[in-house]
Amino acid sequence: MDHKTIKSTNGFVHYWITRSDHHDAKNIVFTHGVTANHRMFEKQVEYFSKLHTVIVWDIPLHGESRPYKDFSFQNSAKELNAILEIEQIDKVVLVGMSLGGYPSQEFAIRYPDKVLGLIALDTTPYGLGYYSKSDQWWLRRVEPIARWIPDKTLRKSMAKAISRTQYSYNLMKEMLKPLTKSEICQQMGIAYGGFLKENRNAAFEFPVLILLGEYDTTGKIRQYCYAWSKKEGYPLHIIKGAAHFSNGDNPVQVNEEIDQFLSQLSR
Repeated sequence: MDHKTIKSTNGFVHYWITRSDHHDAKNIVFTHGVTANHRMFEKQVEYFSKLHTVIVWDIPLHGESRPYKDFSFQNSAKELNAILEIEQIDKVVLVGMSLGGYPSQEFAIRYPDKVLGLIALDTTPYGLGYYSKSDQWWLRRVEPIARWIPDKTLRKSMAKAISRTQYSYNLMKEMLKPLTKSEICQQMGIAYGGFLKENRNAAFEFPVLILLGEYDTTGKIRQYCYAWSKKEGYPLHIIKGAAHFSNGDNPVQVNEEIDQFLSQLSR
């Protein structure tokens, strides 16, 4: 993949792209979860870059896109739009994993004409009606609670909580390694407490697919995904044998689900 950067007034954002000239190629943007980076989609890049144009990126304040001033999901969506303009890509399929679901949905709200479809991978919906006052109270306290946990314990528990396979566990530990504990806590704060500041109601006119790990016990993600599917009528498919990092735990099924979604878009 070609490694490139863009620069805004807030900092540098890094992304990686591989292009395909296949007659039915789609442009797929994969957006990773909190405290992770673009490597979270190794198994998807390997699979989809054979036939499609694939973009992975380190969202602002993550991976190599650090430091970054004034992080927000709105700014992240603007950075992604700048990437697409530079690459002269006008239509994309968005795949947002966990935290990555938020800049993906924000992009879809701001630039709906550029979105062919959205795959919500172990993430939760934009919408004011999903999150109770109790939910909001706990979301605001994720960062301060994390700061009380010893560094080594925090890293190990985070990697263990999201994974069911050694591959996912090891990769999460590797992605956490370059981060200081303060950076980890800061990123968790913007993923949870920060989300509440930007959350609003959204309606999408393009196809949406929700994927959820069979053993995803992260917060109330399972409950939110089922509520989202029921309210909007979006299909929800369970990824067998997977926890929160389902595209690492069971990449074969996740890749098949994405493949089928792309095929439906073609038809």
